[in-house]
Amino acid sequence: MSSRTATIARKTGETDVSLTLGLSGTGAGTRSTGVGFFDHMLDLLARHGKLDLDVKVDGDLHTGSHHTVEDTGIVLGQALDQALGDRRGIFRYGHAVVPMDEARAMCAIDISGRPYTLVTGFDRLPGGTINGFDYEEAEEFFRAVASAARLTLHIELQAGTNGHHMIEACFKAFARALRAAVSIDPEETGVPSTKGTLTS
Repeated sequence: MSSRTATIARKTGETDVSLTLGLSGTGAGTRSTGVGFFDHMLDLLARHGKLDLDVKVDGDLHTGSHHTVEDTGIVLGQALDQALGDRRGIFRYGHAVVPMDEARAMCAIDISGRPYTLVTGFDRLPGGTINGFDYEEAEEFFRAVASAARLTLHIELQAGTNGHHMIEACFKAFARALRAAVSIDPEETGVPSTKGTLTS
């Protein structure tokens, strides 16, 4: 089995992202993107996903946080793809429903090798920004991760009125579902697919 770790760096004219990921972690690491609320969401992802995650981003925040959030999602997805290796021995599927006060979110993941994202219920989100993080960027982050990691990802925002709570519930549900999906299944000795591969 691989080390289940990855280090990825990606530099464009808009962002400079450095990220190190460990799948069998404890939530260790630091997250510094220049967007405080987004750092908080990445902290939640690491803690509830049992991921060791170091993230450093220098982005063009003078234009807003969109590029920073989306490009961090791309790099996190690339790191997940690399750290999973040939997917041997993983559970593959994960599902979670998480309440956050009046908010509730559901997430289901298949580490399928086929990138697909279905996001529903985000029309419930009020328009707004939290400390430089536009609410609509949550969806862009999840789409970027799923595409780069080649995940089938379903997220449903089922209830809520407070934007902070609603986005936090989504990140926590994603973290818990991902934690289950990447976990090692002691009864699985090969790749959990009748095709024999989950990498293409």
